[in-house]
Amino acid sequence: MKASIIIPVFNEERTIGEVIDRVIAVDFGEVEKEIVVADDGSTDQTHAIAKARAHRHPELIRMATAPSNTGKGAAIRMGLARATGDILVLQDADLELDPADLPLVLEPIVNRKYDVVYGSRFLRHVSHVPPTTRLANGFLSLLTNLMFGSHLTDMETAYKAFRRETLEGVTLESDGFEIEPEITAKFLRRRIPIFEVPIRYVPRTTGQGKKIRWFDGLKAIGALVRYRIAA
Repeated sequence: MKASIIIPVFNEERTIGEVIDRVIAVDFGEVEKEIVVADDGSTDQTHAIAKARAHRHPELIRMATAPSNTGKGAAIRMGLARATGDILVLQDADLELDPADLPLVLEPIVNRKYDVVYGSRFLRHVSHVPPTTRLANGFLSLLTNLMFGSHLTDMETAYKAFRRETLEGVTLESDGFEIEPEITAKFLRRRIPIFEVPIRYVPRTTGQGKKIRWFDGLKAIGALVRYRIAA
């Protein structure tokens, strides 16, 4: 069994090297590991840093590069197209989430308990989370639950893991951050249960490079509505 860790990235030169190194260091047991770095047209040293790691570990790291910046969703779709694993895992490049938690996310899938697992930032106590962040994520998770009959605590989590088969027949369309509700909605519409495990979370600020903004929340709401009523 192989797990593909897909890292969508745009202008994260301060963290991309450490993220890749941490993922490499994680022991996946008997599960083979593959890292797919999906560079969404970075204009800083992100690409050079990731490429240097790929040259150092050619058997482990695959690169996917866009000519210009299009959005997180486009980068994820690009990474998914390059991935060869039986299990597909999304991993952000900003170190808000700790790659050491990846085995926790993978375990229910590896042991065939669930086909889709999310790492929830809010199943354990997390300090220093801005109230607006907690409120916005709570509202989007609640809205998802009301629309689709789910029981999620963190729909917007960047740790989403799923068997490759769960995407068979599914076309992902989003270019931006609304890829998160799109993936979730399309799983839930197909009656695929989503299991959550608690993960560590160290939030960062816009000054530290956080890219998501308030209007992305509005786009997420629109995406949930759109994919709820879509044929």
